[in-house]
Amino acid sequence: MTAAGTRAACDHGQKLTFTGKTDLMGNTQLAPGANVAALRKARGWSQAYLARKAAVSVSLLSKVEVGDRALTPAVAAALGRALALSMDEVLGRAPVAQGDEARLAALRSAIRDFDLPGKQRVEADAITAGLSAVGQFRDAVDVTQLLKVLPGLLRSATTHAYTANTPESWMALAEAYSAVYWLAARHRWMDLAELAVARQQWAAEQKPNPLAEAIAVRDRAGTYLNFGDCETGLVLIERAIAQAQTSLSGQERDVAVGILNLRGMTLAGRLDDKREAAKEAERHIRSAQAASEYFNRDLCVHGLMFGPQNTLTHQLATTVDLGKPREALALTDNLSAALDGLPPTRVAPTYINTARAQLDVGDRDGALENLGIAWEAAPQMARIHPMGQEVFRVLASLHRRSNPQLLKLSKLSGITL
Repeated sequence: MTAAGTRAACDHGQKLTFTGKTDLMGNTQLAPGANVAALRKARGWSQAYLARKAAVSVSLLSKVEVGDRALTPAVAAALGRALALSMDEVLGRAPVAQGDEARLAALRSAIRDFDLPGKQRVEADAITAGLSAVGQFRDAVDVTQLLKVLPGLLRSATTHAYTANTPESWMALAEAYSAVYWLAARHRWMDLAELAVARQQWAAEQKPNPLAEAIAVRDRAGTYLNFGDCETGLVLIERAIAQAQTSLSGQERDVAVGILNLRGMTLAGRLDDKREAAKEAERHIRSAQAASEYFNRDLCVHGLMFGPQNTLTHQLATTVDLGKPREALALTDNLSAALDGLPPTRVAPTYINTARAQLDVGDRDGALENLGIAWEAAPQMARIHPMGQEVFRVLASLHRRSNPQLLKLSKLSGITL
């Protein structure tokens, strides 16, 4: 055993236990912080060695591993670089639910057949209805139903796009691929996410359609976010914003510029240089707010939400990423009212980010309450959201003893107390 391996054997054990199961794809049920510990120990590295390579403190790494501190996106990216792993490997890919393996295989098959339209004619109304159903399942974070309908929708939308060959038909296909990206990114199945955005961009470029192209870039930049390469993601966003401002007009321009700035503020908030991060994030926040002023309420455009409410949710998340929890909590004095009308896809992550901010300022009870609200809003997200898992680990560790709310969240998340 190496010296590093000898030291690793002396590290403190976890305060929480985890199922540690893997599925047929090698995906893990370990929460992100626990997954970091497993990755480190598998290499025979000590905490001191990994911390030095990642330029983080040993104390922070130790607390992340045992559940006393949440693994933030910035720290996860630093550890990923040190481990020579992608973000999905560091955070742990969410497992495929039992019984969904065949549906996921069917989805991959449909993506492979991207240029093989069917022989039977597909009407535009069928594609519209299919996209509407996908939007409802996505908004409700109903992963099982999404996996059921997406393979067939992709094949039908492909056939329709080749037959109709209009900007609208190709945009519909691009929107279907965007839904695949959303599903894959939430589970951290990054090979599938990258393939989906590549197909999405291809579909958007078949006929001139600047709005479809802007949405495709927004999703492509998301893959850079998920891999921890925020600088390159921002380059894509800046280029796309300039293009949208010159090629679009009216509401379409405001939507395109708005959603691109939402992605931009998230990317900026996770830059390594926190001074630069704050400056760039503020610029994107102001631009998104300016675009959202033209909307009285949030609109759903090709599967994406934009308006003043969704801008607020992104601003709150970015402010937490910047290490300013008190500023994040001060953004609204009535979170329920601020989120009224938004789908669970936006409500749940916002309550998770609020819980994270409350945890940072020492409000454990408030954090536990808001984490419970998040998981009630989107139960299936409880099993796949990395920050939700991390906040729960920390709360369980800090409370030292279980209570009914902890036990309920333990069952939802799969994390054993």
